[in-house]
Amino acid sequence: MTQLAHPKNRDDLARRLEAHGQAHVLQFWPRLSAAERERLAAQIASIDLDLVDRLVKTWVLATPQPQHFTRIDPVEVLPVPSRDQPAAREAHAAGEAALRAGRVGLVLVAGGQGTRLGFPGPKGTFPIGPITGRTLFQYHADRILHAQHAYGCVLPWYIMVGETNEAATRKYFEDHGYLGLDPANVFFFTQAMMPSVDASGRMLLDSPASLAMNPNGHGGCIPALVDRGIIADARRRGIDTLSYFQVDNWAINLADPYFIGYHVFANGEFSSKVKRKTAPREAAGVFCLCDGQVRVLEYTELDIYPQLLDTDAQGNLLHFAGNAAAHVLSVDFIERIYANYDRFPWHCSHKKIAHVNPAGDRVQPDTPNGFKFETFIFDALVYASGRPLMLEIDRIAEYALAKQMSGPGSVEEARANMNAYWGAWLRAAGCTRPLDGVNIEISPVFAITAEEFTRRARNLKWPAAGNIAIDAEGRFV
Repeated sequence: MTQLAHPKNRDDLARRLEAHGQAHVLQFWPRLSAAERERLAAQIASIDLDLVDRLVKTWVLATPQPQHFTRIDPVEVLPVPSRDQPAAREAHAAGEAALRAGRVGLVLVAGGQGTRLGFPGPKGTFPIGPITGRTLFQYHADRILHAQHAYGCVLPWYIMVGETNEAATRKYFEDHGYLGLDPANVFFFTQAMMPSVDASGRMLLDSPASLAMNPNGHGGCIPALVDRGIIADARRRGIDTLSYFQVDNWAINLADPYFIGYHVFANGEFSSKVKRKTAPREAAGVFCLCDGQVRVLEYTELDIYPQLLDTDAQGNLLHFAGNAAAHVLSVDFIERIYANYDRFPWHCSHKKIAHVNPAGDRVQPDTPNGFKFETFIFDALVYASGRPLMLEIDRIAEYALAKQMSGPGSVEEARANMNAYWGAWLRAAGCTRPLDGVNIEISPVFAITAEEFTRRARNLKWPAAGNIAIDAEGRFV
């Protein structure tokens, strides 16, 4: 591993870069200020140049061949849990016990900006609530508050941010009183960055004084959890289980006793939630059994592995197990993966990457011009001992992404999901007024299940018209 210390002079830095064919990144050095030189040198020092060499040779200068599997079978999936199922009741009790004992922590991946949403800030600060403007972060915090009250526990919240949104994310939490949570139990940690390269493998410059860098993917949370002291903090607190989720799913059940309980019963290392795919070519990775190992095959590989489109006699997809980006990992497992992270697989994508040309002019390309490298958390599945557990979710209750404003996985869809999901709650609780075209929001602090809502909303008097928003105290707002 070749990581550069701060150089004493340009020649020292140039010699090191030349050994990897990357000395061009110093082309603007003479015109940089002392502070800019220090910043660029520190940025270069953070890069594993041996790793970049290997990734360039594998992904950019060669044509990678897809993995070959002798057979690909559907994974075994536990059904959506119900209290009518004895095994589910036992799992729920075990999950509740783990939560009450303080064995569970939460890991949120929130390194993205709201660029695709047309939003100028961290994605987690996007106001997903159509009535209240409650943000994605606030919805997650409200669920944490509910769980902490229900189980009499503390759920430390470990939030992975990126270099580009760390300051804004921290300021948002400070300005909003940590969303009602104790600041001592909210932690921010940064993931590592990787340089973007052009078609010849040369690192691109974002400015004369800065490399074009991208986050190293959600798989980067594994080394970051260890390197940033998060695992050490979890150990001190007696936490042995981490619930992992991503910021753009407002509906995620982040402290699900069913899921945690099944994981505990299985003595699991890596367990995952599954959303049933709604269409053969839905843009979602698929859990599969590939030569006996559980893996995720990406939706971009459907033409490489056409059996993923196979259906049964009734026309149902055989490979329906879509990746819901919700996992439970053991702390021991994370530490074991960390110790062998040099073997972790990398992925490459061809992207449009803004950069400066040799004249120092900024170029915004119209077509893909470079490559980004990243790792994926689900690639850790193949290192788990035993068969990883897969649990199906009720999709409308737990999966509603907000990646863009309209279309699949959009704010538009997420808000329609809110209205359909919570509209059924209102009907069950006795609301008889028309709900077509009505926006509905219910604070997760007030209720997170239909049964709880029905019990707590028994005496509510429904407004005769207009949108319906209910706050943490059960008041209309």
